[in-house]
Amino acid sequence: MTSIRESIEDNEARFLAPQASRAAQSKGRRFSEEPHPLRTAYQRDRDRILHSKAFRRLAHKTQVFPAPIDDHYRVRLTHTLEVTQVARIIARALRLNEDLVEAICLGHDLGHTPFGHLGEKVLSDFLGRPFRHNEQSRRQVDHLQWRGETPTSKPGGLNLTWEVRDGILNHTWSMPMPDTLEAQVARYADRIAYLSHDIEDAIRAGVLNVADLPDTTNKALGKTTSSRIDAMVGSLVQASAALDQIGVTPEVFEAMAVTRKFMFERVYNRPESAAEHADIVKLLRELVEHYSDNPEDLPPDDSSPDDFETRLIDYVSGMTDRFALREHERLCRG
Repeated sequence: MTSIRESIEDNEARFLAPQASRAAQSKGRRFSEEPHPLRTAYQRDRDRILHSKAFRRLAHKTQVFPAPIDDHYRVRLTHTLEVTQVARIIARALRLNEDLVEAICLGHDLGHTPFGHLGEKVLSDFLGRPFRHNEQSRRQVDHLQWRGETPTSKPGGLNLTWEVRDGILNHTWSMPMPDTLEAQVARYADRIAYLSHDIEDAIRAGVLNVADLPDTTNKALGKTTSSRIDAMVGSLVQASAALDQIGVTPEVFEAMAVTRKFMFERVYNRPESAAEHADIVKLLRELVEHYSDNPEDLPPDDSSPDDFETRLIDYVSGMTDRFALREHERLCRG
């Protein structure tokens, strides 16, 4: 008797584009498992990420505005959900595998530090080399999250498929192009989402007005969040219809590049935030230095059995903003 999973896999074989990834043809997991009767391999990956502790912590990690007191600013979790929805729309339009796209998007930022890229800077300084959140995201699903009651109950962390792990690791633009078209969609969806919602949040915060945006942005992408998403998604679907690779039309690619450069200058690195950012960097640096000088204060963790430096990085990068603030108050000001 055909299982529900097999019926889903049969539908994928018949209805997805020839270039799409099919769960039945996955390169597999690091540790073999019996197939599930109800869910494909990519659906199981999605669910494992969704139920992980690292995913829940994204609700209390900064996206752009640290420790926002306004409930309507994005945090890392809402960013992740918006990326996922943008990517699903694109995948459906191109007849790609929505389950694979969803799993990659839900897991792509699991390794982000507290206070966003400010945390990355502190950990990079401590390491003497770049701390990359995409690498830490992959480490989260491979080692730091687990299924069952204890880390040793099942091997291989969440034991995700090769395609999801590749998409998580290579979702940033500094990395090689990921292997699947679905992962390429996730990479673009991440940029589409943050360019759109970061503008909206900056306007809400009084940092920007629509009229401040470059003419290229307003002409090519429109003046509302909805129009910007529609323009970028529509351009991507149009340019990627042949499914040789995922991309956008030249006009929109230029507008995205101009907009991103503008956002770094006027929002992400604006001089008015320098004092606040310096305070956050100082706080996190003091916390890292405390653990470095007092290793006995670093909690033991069976899921992170590596050297002390790795354990420290795993612990601090996994903190939420508010937990980092509490730990600093307890350990550095007590």
